[in-house]
Amino acid sequence: MEIKPVTLKDIAKALGMSTSTVSRALNDSYEINENTKKLVVDYAKKVDYRPNPIALSLKENKSWSIGVVVPEVANNFFSMAINGIEDEANGCGYHVVICQSHESLEKETQNVKHLATRQIDGLLISLSGKTTDIGHIMHYSRSPYSVVFFDRVPEAGNYHKVVADNFKGAFEATDYLIKAKGITKIAHVTSPPSLSITRERLEGYKAALEKNGIAVDEELIKYVGFEPQDAYDTVNKLIAEKHPEAFFVASDRLALNCYEAFSKHLHYSEKTVPFVGFTNLSVSHLFNPKIFTVVQPAYEMGRNAARILIDSIESKKKVKEFEMITLETKLKFE
Repeated sequence: MEIKPVTLKDIAKALGMSTSTVSRALNDSYEINENTKKLVVDYAKKVDYRPNPIALSLKENKSWSIGVVVPEVANNFFSMAINGIEDEANGCGYHVVICQSHESLEKETQNVKHLATRQIDGLLISLSGKTTDIGHIMHYSRSPYSVVFFDRVPEAGNYHKVVADNFKGAFEATDYLIKAKGITKIAHVTSPPSLSITRERLEGYKAALEKNGIAVDEELIKYVGFEPQDAYDTVNKLIAEKHPEAFFVASDRLALNCYEAFSKHLHYSEKTVPFVGFTNLSVSHLFNPKIFTVVQPAYEMGRNAARILIDSIESKKKVKEFEMITLETKLKFE
């Protein structure tokens, strides 16, 4: 026998009240006295009353869900960021719908369109490596304020953004290699130039070289795609032709691909050539040779991005200021 869910009308009939009174009591309306509220709430719990989410979303014009688009969930940085997003969103009563772009503009566009059809209340997104324009994102968004970009963000235009201090992180890592290790020939392997993180980290690397009176050698700077073979070929070529005294790799997944190629040159890696990654790998210290790291506050980035988005969704004002948050990175060299 099928058990039908309890409705507002059922509660109203059982308690001898109007449906509107029951609804206001369950929504903690100031119009209903505390005794009545308690009576209604207690009875609702007793009969296991659960609001109809579809009816609720139609009434409030809200789905109580937010979309998240990241390049790759398996990436340790993004998985930590998603943990922060979910903790913040779930704590505020929102569900999280997660999609992956796999570094594809086409896939990213499909994801955003799909989330829009699900009537999400807002979007959190870290741009794919192929995205140079955000028109497809803004086209499907409810408003400019219902989108928060994090980590990989558009540089032009005013939007909500949460990022790490990429310039400072790269500067401090490069400066450390120069001052503490006495190294001047540092290879910088980085992601496509279209990404904001690429440019900011490259600028930090160059600034540290220039501060220490070291000329920038453009042949030591390599832009690499997202296929593992690209990373292997780049590292092998750098070692064969330029013999770097250190490697500084500027993104999470790229660092692992480059390290795999680097570690196979035993005659080279055993010379204590430092390998530095902009990565959130919690087990980096277990690698041999060791991976030194610039750690981003991924969890905090996700949590802050979700907080900004939910504040914007729930704001009663028609216009509000865009928020820009820059979080500190941390060096792990020992």
